[in-house]
Amino acid sequence: MKSLIAGLLVFVGCCSNVFFLELLIKEDPGSGNLITFAQFLVIAVEGFITTMRFGTKKTQVPFTEYLKMVLMFFVVSVTNNYALSFNIALPLHMIFRAGSLLANMVLGILILKKRYSTMKYLSVFMISVGICVCTIASAKELSHSDSENQITSLGDFVWWIVGISLLTFALFMSARMGIMQEVMYSKFGKHPREALFFTHALPLPGFLLLFTDISKHVGVANMSAPLDSTVLSVIPLLNVLPRMWIYLLGNVLTQSVCINAVFVLTTECSSLAVTLIVTLRKFVSLLFSIWYFQNPFTLLHWFGTVLVFGGTLTFSEIIPGLMRQSKSKPKSKVN
Repeated sequence: MKSLIAGLLVFVGCCSNVFFLELLIKEDPGSGNLITFAQFLVIAVEGFITTMRFGTKKTQVPFTEYLKMVLMFFVVSVTNNYALSFNIALPLHMIFRAGSLLANMVLGILILKKRYSTMKYLSVFMISVGICVCTIASAKELSHSDSENQITSLGDFVWWIVGISLLTFALFMSARMGIMQEVMYSKFGKHPREALFFTHALPLPGFLLLFTDISKHVGVANMSAPLDSTVLSVIPLLNVLPRMWIYLLGNVLTQSVCINAVFVLTTECSSLAVTLIVTLRKFVSLLFSIWYFQNPFTLLHWFGTVLVFGGTLTFSEIIPGLMRQSKSKPKSKVN
């Protein structure tokens, strides 16, 4: 029952988080740093109260080990959100982030000297081709007059290339951080809630470097119009507050629900089941974004998307793994 509730919360929390993120980006495309800061602050405060018990709990992993990860995590998070400022549509953003297995394999081969089966190389090839196809399709869409992120000059195209480069950089940085985390866990054991707190709390002073940008977009949020909804008229405050702050509140709260639900899921289910649920959640988020926000999505996009998610499922060996698990379960006897 606990795993069922956690799985449901992953879909509700994570999909809602993407929904509020797209509302924010459509309102202010440059608000990535403000969103990242708000997410870090809320998760750090929650972790300080629930995980670290107001600083009274002893850490299980040496503090210096977390310091090595913090800079990378900070850079990855800021880069991913900041990339949305460069004519990057959210569906393409989600597809890129779903390609993390590609970066993990490349760095695993280069750094850890790992070797993989032919099927895994094939699945990563599918992911690579899928991302390339979606990127090319998005580039073509940007030339259309009805595209929201339309490119009208060489400068716009250069900014779009910068956005793609930022996503690629964040993809490989995230994979490098994952390898570092894998090594740390092998030495000191797995303490994901503790790691979640430190990776969000320690980077907070770093946002001082982004103070000018964050304060600028705080001003943009303050100037946004209130929500125009008769459904919410029963709550007068929601009809007075600038809607960007309501969207931001929704984003950070659902981010917390999403992360905590995934944590519960990892303790209650097998890694295969967790990978399957998270992959399906990403696909549902993508479909919802296309439908609700009317984001342009051509046959090329669909082809690339099927390759990316199909390659992810193949790499994780989810289908064969679940079949083996079902066969290994003892059958109930019939009296």
